[in-house]
Amino acid sequence: MKKNILLRTIDFSPMIKIKFLFIYLSIVLIGGCTESTKVPDKPNVLFISVDDLNDWVGVLGGYPKAITPNIDALAKRGVLFTNAHCAAPLCGPSRAALMTGISPASSGIYKNNQLFRGSPVLKDAITLPQHFMNNGYKAIGAGKIYHGSDPDPASWDDYWPSQEKNEPNDPKPNKNSPLIKEYSHFGSPLIDIGSEEMGDWRSADWVINQLQSNHDKPLFLAFGIYRPHLPWNVPKKYYDKFPLDSIILPEVNNDDHNDIPHIMTNWVTRPDSDHKRILKNDKWKIAVQSYLASISFADECVGRVVDALDNSKFRDNTVIVLFSDHGWHLGEKLHWRKATLWEESTRSNLLFVAPNVAKVGGICDEPVSLLDIYPTLSDICNLPVNEKVEGHSLLDMLKDPSIERDIPALTTNNYKKHALRTKKWRYIHYVNGAEELYDREKDPMEWTNLASDPAFDQVKDDLKKFLPKYDHEEVQVYRDEKKYGHN
Repeated sequence: MKKNILLRTIDFSPMIKIKFLFIYLSIVLIGGCTESTKVPDKPNVLFISVDDLNDWVGVLGGYPKAITPNIDALAKRGVLFTNAHCAAPLCGPSRAALMTGISPASSGIYKNNQLFRGSPVLKDAITLPQHFMNNGYKAIGAGKIYHGSDPDPASWDDYWPSQEKNEPNDPKPNKNSPLIKEYSHFGSPLIDIGSEEMGDWRSADWVINQLQSNHDKPLFLAFGIYRPHLPWNVPKKYYDKFPLDSIILPEVNNDDHNDIPHIMTNWVTRPDSDHKRILKNDKWKIAVQSYLASISFADECVGRVVDALDNSKFRDNTVIVLFSDHGWHLGEKLHWRKATLWEESTRSNLLFVAPNVAKVGGICDEPVSLLDIYPTLSDICNLPVNEKVEGHSLLDMLKDPSIERDIPALTTNNYKKHALRTKKWRYIHYVNGAEELYDREKDPMEWTNLASDPAFDQVKDDLKKFLPKYDHEEVQVYRDEKKYGHN
């Protein structure tokens, strides 16, 4: 309208009028193009870790009666990796590896009681949140991201409860409760305790508050959930979801250890093993119930934070990654807890939700590693490459989950003890040269060790090519267990 008034008011010649209109329209068009092609703000990252969570999640199908509606719903919003494996089947080395992108074989961090910054390789390593901080992000978090109570202060702009403590204290079971004796092996229901009193719930409160606040930089926001890590002390209402008479025990083979190397049988068949103790005291169903209850509680914590994100201004510009640091045995292969190179220990949860990047409802069955999280998030957020990171970006697989991968997932459990996982095979190689080989397609329970059968020598030779060419000796710098804990 102003243009027409101007042209009518001033007596321009026809040629000048045409030139004026051309200049005006050019400005308008350039302005419009600039606006439409403007580089979008850097995406935020919501980084969710769930401790000790195996495949007993609805979308992974590890247990038929698992109740995880929030994780299931989140998986359907992006790409679910059904064949993801940890770098190490223990909290400390797994988290050190995925947060630095450097494998245990390269760093020498194999055990929970080692300080990962004590490794000469990791002393000055740029961790994942540091990488984001160095590229314009605000890195903040709450709960268990690193192992032990030390959240690695150098990795964060702010941390809750503090830079020296990564987890608020949980309430303790009433010592006079009649359930204490019944559930004493791994934890017990907390009677008359509300969810809001749990440490994970309070960590979620802090994360939710951050999502409701203003920030002057894009966020790398970490939320570490401690459950279903031991002890399985969660409010009783979560136990009530899984009546004991409905509990289904994992399928086992009582002769399972007959064909595995002595380096493993010497440990898993020891007289004081968890499995023998649980059988002796008839606590198997109670343990399964307790684990399921803890998973249900953790899932509710996930749901609270994701709901807060969905109701925030960050909803459409936030990448979500959810993972577990490793798996957990509940009697499979006659073993409990973790720290093996079998499927139950190495298989982890991994999913990405990335608006306009990850295929919605995508499922990828290719073997991937938690080491891949670092380069993948860097690629999604257009951050420069950290050349020291050993993982491989999953960006192309997020766009097209049907892409096949030609490298196996590597898991390391102590010095020169490795497992390789392809879609078909699990190959395990121990420090003394002992081996295990399982055909996952024909033997998903890993009951038949094929390693001694000459018919599979070529399979083993092909897989051995992917074993580390170098194994760093165990770093002799240990944490104060009394200060930092050992789980």
